[in-house]
Amino acid sequence: MIAFVWSLMSFIVALGILVAVHEWGHFYVARRCGVKVERFSIGFGKPLWRTHDKHGTEFVIAAIPLGGYVRMLDERVDQVSEADLPYAFNRQSVGKRIAIIAAGPLTNFIFAIFALLLMYLIGLPTVKPVIGNIEAQSIAAQAGLPDAGEITAIGGQQTADWEDVNLELVSHIGKDAMQVTVLRTEGYTQDYTLDLRDWSFDPDSQSALASLGIQRFTPDATTEITYVAENSAAQRAGFNVGDKIIAMDGTLPQNWQQIVDYVSARPGQMLRFEVGRGGDIVSLDATIGTRENDPSIGYLGLAPRYEEWPEGHVFIHQYNPISALLKATDKTWRWMTLSVEMIGKLITGDVSVKNLSGPISIAQGAGVSAGYGLVYFLSFLALISVNLGIINLLPLPMLDGGHLLYYFIELLTGRPVPESVQEVGFKVGGVLLLMLMSIAIFNDIARLS
Repeated sequence: MIAFVWSLMSFIVALGILVAVHEWGHFYVARRCGVKVERFSIGFGKPLWRTHDKHGTEFVIAAIPLGGYVRMLDERVDQVSEADLPYAFNRQSVGKRIAIIAAGPLTNFIFAIFALLLMYLIGLPTVKPVIGNIEAQSIAAQAGLPDAGEITAIGGQQTADWEDVNLELVSHIGKDAMQVTVLRTEGYTQDYTLDLRDWSFDPDSQSALASLGIQRFTPDATTEITYVAENSAAQRAGFNVGDKIIAMDGTLPQNWQQIVDYVSARPGQMLRFEVGRGGDIVSLDATIGTRENDPSIGYLGLAPRYEEWPEGHVFIHQYNPISALLKATDKTWRWMTLSVEMIGKLITGDVSVKNLSGPISIAQGAGVSAGYGLVYFLSFLALISVNLGIINLLPLPMLDGGHLLYYFIELLTGRPVPESVQEVGFKVGGVLLLMLMSIAIFNDIARLS
């Protein structure tokens, strides 16, 4: 319940920030173009708070925090007095109307740069993409990737950490081949070409890395306990942080993975553990629980202490203001291009609609990132802001991109698109958006079940 409330609150904060940013873009440029703005609303429904400025604009925070809008004076929807006609949106030049509509998505991109700039100024701890091992007979193994070495580039794009690697892997979905550059332990770089013609993976069950047979390097887990889950089998059995597992039913584990395998294979069974505690050996009897999503897998509720990372594996993305701005701009641009690529792959079928995510997944992402700390939440905000901007630029009526399409046609032909055509477009666009949202929410629910 606490996790749900945390995710919900994080989602509301994130969505509120991003909606405010997007609508402020429309609001600011509309004001600069001489358009009268009647209302600036964050959320829909009953107003919870409202105020007015000296220009007569009403600022509202409403009860349903699932979007927002800027309502401008417009003859098509309002009765406009003769004196206010010059300030109506529909009376502006097509260039001004394009600027006002485009300002929302553009502000989302600018905000993403700003959020990443703050992140890089504060500093983001991360890990170099060093390969742990390569699974036999996998796509990576067939390409000859070494069991060690650092992935420095994919398809010519530099990869400083695992996030960069995952982004570039996803960008190669639907392609026949992928070039991976590895800095080998011998000190030289080498390019490897992976054959992707038979590559397929389900993002809900495995990562792109795992589907290619690449495992990350991680320090070895010891048999010493650093965490005991609340209300778990381990807590009920009396395990303490600092205990070191010595034996299970007389079996002496050599590493943590052997403990995991032993417990996982025995759901519901009573096991006797011998643990080292403060120089003594203590016997603990534990009835193994089960995983919530799979009752056939045993679950004890412990986490181990890991060995220290080797020197140089962990570093911090932290830069001076100029370098941070350049890095933030470059990352935002890469996210923008990748978002467009993924939309294209959805259309061509290279990416399944099952990969679409809706508000539930976004809320979970908001909660997780906020739980990790400010820098991770800033990165999450930047990513969602980029996606919000790209989606709004899709040439679908009901979205900013649909309005822009009509205005560019007007710019080229010298006359506006007929109201009847626009009305049909809005209806078709509304149906398409409803379908996409329904698919995304269905996918969210399927992931929870």
